[in-house]
Amino acid sequence: MAAEAAGLRVEGLSKTFPGTRALDGVSLTATKGRAHGLVGGNGSGKSTLIKVLAGVVPGDPGGTVTIGGQTVASDAVTPEWARAARLSFVHQDLGLFDPLTVAENLFAGLPVPRRAGAIHWSRLTRDAQSALDELGIAVRAEAPLRSLRPAQRTLVAIARAVRDRQDLADGALVLDEPTARLPAAEVEFLLEALRRYAAAGQTILYVSHRLDEVLDVAGEVSVLRDGRVVAARGRDGLDERGLGRLVAGRDLAGAAPRPAAVGAGRPALETSGLAGGPLRGIDLVLRPNEVLGVAGIVGSGRTTLLELIVGARPRAAGAVLVGGRQLPPGDARGAIRSGIAYVPEDRAVDGAFMSLGIHANLSAADPGRHRRRLGFSHASEQAAARTAVHRFGIRASAVTAPLRSLSGGNQQKVVLARWLMRRPKVLLLDEPTQGVDVGARADIYRHIAAAVRSGTSVVLVSSDLDELLTLSDRVVVLADGAITAQADRAELDRRWLARHLYGVHDERAGVR
Repeated sequence: MAAEAAGLRVEGLSKTFPGTRALDGVSLTATKGRAHGLVGGNGSGKSTLIKVLAGVVPGDPGGTVTIGGQTVASDAVTPEWARAARLSFVHQDLGLFDPLTVAENLFAGLPVPRRAGAIHWSRLTRDAQSALDELGIAVRAEAPLRSLRPAQRTLVAIARAVRDRQDLADGALVLDEPTARLPAAEVEFLLEALRRYAAAGQTILYVSHRLDEVLDVAGEVSVLRDGRVVAARGRDGLDERGLGRLVAGRDLAGAAPRPAAVGAGRPALETSGLAGGPLRGIDLVLRPNEVLGVAGIVGSGRTTLLELIVGARPRAAGAVLVGGRQLPPGDARGAIRSGIAYVPEDRAVDGAFMSLGIHANLSAADPGRHRRRLGFSHASEQAAARTAVHRFGIRASAVTAPLRSLSGGNQQKVVLARWLMRRPKVLLLDEPTQGVDVGARADIYRHIAAAVRSGTSVVLVSSDLDELLTLSDRVVVLADGAITAQADRAELDRRWLARHLYGVHDERAGVR
């Protein structure tokens, strides 16, 4: 490939950490004027590759990175070199500041225009607006960042990353899971912008677990597995199932079985007039062996609903009943004793102890099972952890390994396993597969299905509409603090979800 066509080229890149070879001779080429997809399972090496490209960690000697005709040894890449080579990054955590305006966010950490020693605010706003207009971002520079839609916020982060370039054909843009926290309606908005940038000559490396998006936006795809490129090919002739097989190293067909037939009898969970946060007067009935999906746009109160049920947030009004017995408000311990389990959206902040070992994380919900007459039995705790690691397919060097040392998918399996080992009556799941790879997602679906067959009922909050359609027996839609629609499996399809979530009637609109 001609040097001018190769916007970004990596050759023979390796990276070794103590006891781990994270990258092993990785080579890939992202063509100028096209998006190149980079996919792989959790722990495949994607994050390490991005860190080497950004100069956060040095690669091993022997590899090279080339951009815009400039080549440097992989062990000599620094943040200064990456910035000078116009290699820009937009991370999953956008690093934006809600209290500031869009213009202030674009200039955050960069030299600002000044006049007589003071910030030249009118020029700063004009320059910011010019950068937004050049990228086709229909946002006012003086607008507060908090007023923007999620996809617009991501585009602001892109504008900040490329603000100092002369044109889009200069340098390369690396996007790391840019849609991980976007609702479905926002995804197409962002992908369309990326298509425009590629058509204008931008080199884009698009890193994502969402294989449908990669196939939609990327012209070529590289697949990492265990630190090696196992496939590199054009998009033509490649479908989501085939790409998933390359990522996981196995065929994932039939990986999401239907959980179980919905049972009759007393409801597993009921809410009556439940209110708190944005929610007002929520009435729900969760039947035995049912998976109840909860859909809604950002801010609709989906997470608040789960927090009110489990007692993690105080109720303003209403009642929660498990198996016909009313739960006291704000009593999370009592809710857990009554058979409720809760897997929150942000496992690192709310759902796990990242510095503790797998064994400690698994026993955190039920430490009493390892108490003996003479005290706590660490041998019992570790034996139970080894059983769980095998049962749930958790990949780790040892059960005492810190949770932070695991890939995201394996961390999520640990959090899920902690609760499933208790055989809960009701399992509350908030974005259970967010940020996990296709193989881990299939495993998680199987564990959910097995739990339902064993008698657990599930409330599933998800932004992934395919996930809702795959797992749910029934879906309710939240909007403006209330349930605005619901449908059983016989009625559920993409068109129904798109219509009730986003007010669109094209089945392709607003869905992934």
